[in-house]
Amino acid sequence: MNYHVPPTSTLHQMPPSQVAFHRTELSVILSLYGRFVAAGEWRDYGISCLKDVAIFSVFRRTAETPLYRIEKRPKMRDKQGMYAVVGMDGQIIRRGHDLKKVLRVLERKLIRAVE
Repeated sequence: MNYHVPPTSTLHQMPPSQVAFHRTELSVILSLYGRFVAAGEWRDYGISCLKDVAIFSVFRRTAETPLYRIEKRPKMRDKQGMYAVVGMDGQIIRRGHDLKKVLRVLERKLIRAVE
């Protein structure tokens, strides 16, 4: 009787690591998202957890390209900051080390003059 034992290197391999938003980060992002939904500006969102970046995409309508992308890139932590808000055209609107401060650029768009 022959037994085939798989190589040990494949048994204990870790799955490829992914970057993801932490619960506290999602809380801040979803709070802002909820205010924009209540104002009728945003309608849908998507979350992507990739190898180098986690992306929270915001849509006005489901079938469109995202209005904004909130990105978390841990490799940029020591440089310009790991959080960024990217516009529809791919231009980085704001980058920084503190998520709340980075998201302030979007909060300004929520404030409108009432007549």
